[in-house]
Amino acid sequence: MPSNPALPELSHSMELSPAFHDLDPMQIVWHGHYLKYLELVRCALLQRYDYDYPQMAESGYAWPIVDLRTKYVRPARYGQRLRLQAQIIEWEYRLKIKYLISDADSGEVITRAHTVQVAVDARSGEMCYVSPPVLRERLGIAP
Repeated sequence: MPSNPALPELSHSMELSPAFHDLDPMQIVWHGHYLKYLELVRCALLQRYDYDYPQMAESGYAWPIVDLRTKYVRPARYGQRLRLQAQIIEWEYRLKIKYLISDADSGEVITRAHTVQVAVDARSGEMCYVSPPVLRERLGIAP
């Protein structure tokens, strides 16, 4: 998405170090734990806009993930400082967030990913084909 100074940055980053219990028998982070790391940075990003899962439910919408793509570039290891980055890149019809997990010291890419979430009316259970206005409001994007 092209840079537009009128739009907010819509991104967040944080650091973490994999715990011992996240390792597989080969002493690297098991691939399934990366999804947990994506969830941590996604929630932190959405909290910045006061639209994390509790606020989504209060607004009358569920936002299930309908697509998840992950590209494992190199392994993460116990105690390695990781930088997790998440950025909202689409919001008009769906909520698409791209992720980058990298080594916090060297900047080497560990994993790239993206998720797609769609709004579902909590009462009817029907999918919305356009994101509800509350999303734009929370993100600070004018209609």
